[in-house]
This record gives sequence, C-alpha cells and structure tokens, in this order.
Amino acid sequence: MPTDEEQIRTLIERWAEAVHRGDLAGVVADHAEDVVMFDVPPPYEGVRGLDAYRKAWPPFLRWQLSGARFEIESLDVTAGDGVAFAYALLRCGTEEMFAQNPDNRLRLTLGLRKQDGRWVVTHEHHSFPYTDQSADDDTAQGDARRADPGQADPVRNAAEDHAAADAAEDDAARDATAERELRELHERWFAATAAKDLDGLMAPIADDIVSYEHDQPLAYVGVDAVREVCRGGLDAAGDGAVTWTVPDMSVLVRDDLAVVWGLNLVRVEQPDGGYAESWSRGTRVFRRRNGAWTMVHQHLSYPYDPATGVARTDLRP
Repeated sequence: MPTDEEQIRTLIERWAEAVHRGDLAGVVADHAEDVVMFDVPPPYEGVRGLDAYRKAWPPFLRWQLSGARFEIESLDVTAGDGVAFAYALLRCGTEEMFAQNPDNRLRLTLGLRKQDGRWVVTHEHHSFPYTDQSADDDTAQGDARRADPGQADPVRNAAEDHAAADAAEDDAARDATAERELRELHERWFAATAAKDLDGLMAPIADDIVSYEHDQPLAYVGVDAVREVCRGGLDAAGDGAVTWTVPDMSVLVRDDLAVVWGLNLVRVEQPDGGYAESWSRGTRVFRRRNGAWTMVHQHLSYPYDPATGVARTDLRP
C-alpha cells in the first residue's frame, strides 16, 4: 500500500494534470467541502467552500486551454497522522511568458487532512513573487487557481468502542492544547514585532524553513535568509511603531503537524502620526520538534489585479 506521502504526491500530481488539460471535475476532486483557497487574483479574503472553489476555476481553465502550461517542477510532501502539507513550484504560463521571464514560477502550498480514510485538500495557496514588473508579464497568470466483522463478542465490542471513544477524546484534548500553544506562539510573535525584537521573531522558525515571501525571489531557504527579510521589515519601519496581527486566524492541527492561515494586518506609524496599513494572505506550517512548535514553511502573498498586473497592496477585507 502506498505511504501517505505517496498518496498525497499522486493526488497533487493528478490535480495538476487536471488543471493542465482543463478538466474542472478533476480539479475539484479530492477537495474538502470547507476548502479555503488563497488565489493569485481576488477575492482578497480568499475563496471559501467547495462551491466557490469550483466557480473560481473556469476563467483560468479557458485560458489554460489556449496553449499554456501548468506543470509541477518541484514538490515536497510532509504527512503526519491525519494532517499533511505540501509545497511546490510550477511552470504556469505560455511560451511567450516564459521567454520574457524564464525563471518565474507559480508557488503552491497545500494543507490536507485525512477524512474517511482518504486525503483531501483543505487549504490551497497560490502566488507569484511580487515584483515591480508591468502588467505584460502577469496578466494572463491572473486568470491563471470511513463492517461489522461478523458476530463478534458484544462485550468485547463495547470495550473496544469505549476505548476508541476515550482515545478520540484524548486526541481532541491534545489537539486543543496544541491549537492553544500555536495561538500563544503567534501572540509572542505579535509582541516581538511591536518590540522590534528580531531574535524573538526568529525563535520559532526552523533552521530548514522554506518561505515564499511577498517579494522575489521565488523562495527563501533557511533561517538566515528569512532573518534578513524580517530585519528588512523592521528596519523599514524606522522609528515608527509597528504592529502585526492575524485577526481571522484558522488553526488545523493533528499530532505534531499544524497548518495556520489567515489575513495578515501590518500597521506602521508614519512621521505625521498616522498609520500605513497593509493586508496580505498568509499560510504557515508548523512541526513539533523536541516538544516545541517550529515553523517549517510559510507562504505570503498579495492578490493582484488581472487587468493591470499590479499587486493590490491597498485592499481591505
């Protein structure tokens, strides 16, 4: 029987092939009813629910069938007991677009859970790295998204049922504790941001993190690279106060793996006493290592206007 990682890899490859051939039913398959997708174009708050996910794809698929590519170039999968995540880079575009920008790749992060014995996608995040390029390179990409085993002993069955129920309660309690820990971790992050404490910001970040940041390049690999991004953000605030929160944070956790997503709100005090406010989409993946939660993957993005190719850093939920 294939491992969980192999099952998930097959699921993602099958999904990408369905996108490439414009097969809407294949694209929607293996997605949860409560799926949330942060896509390249708006809506800013994401596409929420399977019906909305299905309705979001036809414009892109029509463009895809005009001769574009949608091909996985690299794919990494990590599976826990009931929750998994994957991140990938894909070639998404026409030959003309690749000629203009051969290194550009679509960045993809997926959160999955095991439901009734099979893996389903619960969260999907697509983005291209933010650049200052004109609309010419990016406009098309914006169109671009549990038998009865016989007559067994009823006493034994009852005992097994009670044991299963107890185990489920224990699992739920552990997951609830883990969710609280992750929310508290974020509160510490928020406080470190306000204090401009770079070491505090970096404390929960894994040495081997892979981060898809707002800006190019496509990926920042390793804690040192991410540290420089955070340093740059704090330095850009100058002497002004800076705050970061995720007001609508969602947390999905099973055992030692967790996925957290929501809209990031960053506010920076301006010299005139006012504040500059910015909203963006964020997905973060955590693993429990040596008893502590560490972030192993992050995906941040702004949506952009398909008509202009300009990143929409001005949008509000």
